[in-house]
Amino acid sequence: MNNARNIAFWVVLLLLILALFNLFSGGASSVSSRSLSWSDFIEQVDSGRVASVTLDGERVTIRTKDGGTFSTVKPGDEQITEKLVNKGVEVQATPQQQSGFMSLISLWLPFIVLIGVWFFFMNRMQGGGKGGAMGFGKSRAKLLTEKQGRVTFDDVAGIDEAKEELEEIVEFLRNPQKFSRLGGKIPKGALLVGPPGTGKTLLARAIAGEAGVPFFTISGSDFVEMFVGVGASRVRDMFEQAKKNAPCIVFIDEIDAVGRARGVGMGGGNDEREQTLNQLLVEMDGFEANEGVIIVAATNRKDVLDPALLRPGRFDRQITVGNPDIKGREKILSVHARKVPIGPDVDLRTIARGSPGFSGADLANLVNEAALTAARVGRRFVTMADFEHAKDKVMMGAERRSMVMSQEDKEMTAYHEAGHAIVGIKLPKCDPVYKATIMPRGAALGMVMSLPEMDRHSWHKDQMRDRIAMGMAGKAAEIKKWGEDRVSSGASGDIQMVTSVARAMVMRWGMSDKIGNIDYSEAASGYDGNTGGFSVSAETKRLIEAEVKAIVDEGYAKAFQILTEFEEEWERLAQGLLEYETLTGDEIRKVMAGEKPGDDSDDAGQNAESEISVAAIPRTRSRGPRAEAAQAEDPEPSAP
Repeated sequence: MNNARNIAFWVVLLLLILALFNLFSGGASSVSSRSLSWSDFIEQVDSGRVASVTLDGERVTIRTKDGGTFSTVKPGDEQITEKLVNKGVEVQATPQQQSGFMSLISLWLPFIVLIGVWFFFMNRMQGGGKGGAMGFGKSRAKLLTEKQGRVTFDDVAGIDEAKEELEEIVEFLRNPQKFSRLGGKIPKGALLVGPPGTGKTLLARAIAGEAGVPFFTISGSDFVEMFVGVGASRVRDMFEQAKKNAPCIVFIDEIDAVGRARGVGMGGGNDEREQTLNQLLVEMDGFEANEGVIIVAATNRKDVLDPALLRPGRFDRQITVGNPDIKGREKILSVHARKVPIGPDVDLRTIARGSPGFSGADLANLVNEAALTAARVGRRFVTMADFEHAKDKVMMGAERRSMVMSQEDKEMTAYHEAGHAIVGIKLPKCDPVYKATIMPRGAALGMVMSLPEMDRHSWHKDQMRDRIAMGMAGKAAEIKKWGEDRVSSGASGDIQMVTSVARAMVMRWGMSDKIGNIDYSEAASGYDGNTGGFSVSAETKRLIEAEVKAIVDEGYAKAFQILTEFEEEWERLAQGLLEYETLTGDEIRKVMAGEKPGDDSDDAGQNAESEISVAAIPRTRSRGPRAEAAQAEDPEPSAP
């Protein structure tokens, strides 16, 4: 339909241009020729000054030998052709122009077309067209059909509680009497809240596949325009479409683009985005009720949404879609593995145990990387080794085998990473060491991965102190091996990590006896010179800094002490990394004991890895200050 409209528009525009061209070209020719009386024309013929004559019915166009052009009208009973031929005048005749009704049509056609085109554009400016350059006020919501691929709740795994909430909404749409007979009302809105990649949009598509009702989808940014009032107009048009198709579901992805709290930032109450939000609030629960229209929205920034948007009556349900646990990860892997031929040695539960903290999108990427790895080496199916290789690539980055390193850099990286590994193994509260490598990956020259034994939801003070000690072990190893003057910038990422953890312990988690159980996190803006945030005294700031430094210094001293106590094992592990470049957890313990990894170490390493998981905490040695921002350091842990 839209293509037909576009073709018709261009055809009409072309006809208008041609008509105007003919009109002006005809007018120009008539202006350039002067009028001549019939008697003067006969005199010109008799005197031999006429070169050619064009007869068009009663109209006669004369061209003289000196280049002049004249026109006259021939009397009805006058016969002039024979005389002109006898005088040697060239005579031309053209078909007689149309007259009467057709002549009026020819005269007025350009104006009629011009008026039609004007009405066409005015209609589109007022919202009469669905799309195009002038359809600003029309909703951009798309009606989702099965052409995009039908997704059902069977394709969604790992978020069972969220599925149950949304299955109830679908059931309400299918059988409203089941709930209404007990006085229940259909929810007006459901807000899906969770970190990126957890499956919020996939859940919405599953609702569309299960509900059997019209499903409109739109992004929050589609409401925002540079023209004031356009967003509000699109909201009105979207709800008008929804009402016509009720009962139906409207899905707004990334609603924080339009639903941010009002009165914050620039623009005030006349801001375009705030007008759009006001219209959305009114349409969801205003003076007129929208029966049968359910709004499902998704965001990972619930904290910035307007409180009026979150109250009951608008978004009645707020569904948290978090990262899956081990059972959920196994179900998600099984969903993605349906499309991949996997080998008999692949154990999805083992992979799930080795990937805590992974979102649904991360697991989908893991399966895809494993399939690409298998295809790259020409396998017919995906093996467990492909999954392990893909897991390392996702967690640590791709290997940079082409990077040239000097022997000095290799040795320093080996002792640095061996220091992390030794301290991580010897401290009881550190997570088990999964792998150590001096193979450059991403922005790091080397890396030690520590993996928790199970999904962790909180951190304890002794765990944080051991973690800081493990983080400072790299710098302690360099100083112990080469002295203070030879310490490198490779510990920059480690220092950033331990500082953030120590600050969180002091300012947020109440793990400092001198600071006490007071949250000073709002005062963090005072450290970078800004005056905003919660103000504290200079003495309190000095005390906070002293406590942070004391915790970090304590971790460094603990790491140095362990390296001194187990110096022989540290040396053996560093030499083992120089020889083998990459060692798994079991291989590290064998090398520390003076043994060689052995040919069966890969299988043993995989079995050991299956007993631990991957919410990976990489300890990286960066190439220098420029690599700090790019290092794959573990983010600051969440508060317990």
